[in-house]
Amino acid sequence: MDVKALESQHVLQTYRRAPVVFTRGEGVYLFDEDGRRYLDLISGVGVASLGHANPLLAEALAEQARTLVHTSNLYFHTLQGQVASRLASLSGLSRTFFCNSGTEAMEGCLKFARRFWHTSGHSGRTGLVALEHAFHGRTIGSLSVTWDDHYRAPFAPLLQDVVWVSPGDPAALLSAVSDRTTAIVIEAIQGEGGVRPLSPAFAAAVRDAQQRTGALLIADEVQCGLGRTGQAFGYQRLGLDPDLVAVGKALGSGMPVGAVLLSERVAAAVSAGDHGSTYGGNLLACRAALVFLDALTSGGLQAHVQEVGAQFAAGLCELAGKHAVIREVRGAGLMWGLDLCVDAAPFVQAALRRGVLINRTADTVIRLLPPFVISSAEVEQALAQLDAILSEGVQERAA
Repeated sequence: MDVKALESQHVLQTYRRAPVVFTRGEGVYLFDEDGRRYLDLISGVGVASLGHANPLLAEALAEQARTLVHTSNLYFHTLQGQVASRLASLSGLSRTFFCNSGTEAMEGCLKFARRFWHTSGHSGRTGLVALEHAFHGRTIGSLSVTWDDHYRAPFAPLLQDVVWVSPGDPAALLSAVSDRTTAIVIEAIQGEGGVRPLSPAFAAAVRDAQQRTGALLIADEVQCGLGRTGQAFGYQRLGLDPDLVAVGKALGSGMPVGAVLLSERVAAAVSAGDHGSTYGGNLLACRAALVFLDALTSGGLQAHVQEVGAQFAAGLCELAGKHAVIREVRGAGLMWGLDLCVDAAPFVQAALRRGVLINRTADTVIRLLPPFVISSAEVEQALAQLDAILSEGVQERAA
């Protein structure tokens, strides 16, 4: 079967795919149809948190599939409460709404924020304050708080009353947030926008704006949350106290699952029928989430991310000292961006030729989101490969 030809005829052309077909995985590696092995440093854009073909995950999913996969949210089942309880313990937010992706979780955050003010008798409080370089998804609501105009323009008009603020300008945030603001929307580390961590000074301005105006805080933790930075959530690194949190990606370790985490006061404003999801939180998705959350907490995975994350950080800084093409190294834990002085595309191509999977974002940034289970030896392998890739990419540009 010619997979590429079949797709070109029948699959909608919304993706620019690399010319490779993967057929299986093992740990931090993927294998193509010819059996060639690739070191996966992007993990399905931050999704394959437990690596590929994880035995514990595979066993749990097979057992669940043989037992019961889906009943809908018309009925109770045995797993949603367990996942929600674990998420509450990690986040400090008492309630969970289950959905299927990070984008859906962001859409839910925006709806529940609006519902909060409507219930409070302030239905005219509709403004949103979002950040430059932000990416929150591609549905109409989440797209409305996504900054880059090339995502937004073909689908305008979007939600109105969105004010954009530079994440490097705390004073601008304080000026933008008013008593008409529904919520401030942030990523503790902006992912698609170039792996850009928010500063402590900006976080302090967010806290001040919340206290002064009562505006809600929505934290998009789809990419930087659930242990990727070495802490449970990115906002915890900044000392922030969000009212709503969006999670996805790592939570299902490859299974489609997302969630909105809500504070008790926001949850109290929501009524039956305000939102829903046919598949959200079904038994198969929840079983995957439990396997991941077990690994993250009692399995020691979060401590492991801290350890190998520190190793990655030191190695990437050494590479920056060696390769003049690296303008800046940004990130934490196992979420890193190498901001280059040039377009990153040739380096992604050089990596693919060497059997390494990396990602280009924000034009000049090499983004690294390896599986949480990457070992110390595999980190060293990744750093050695990146050293060679940076040299090859520069040579390719010169040619």
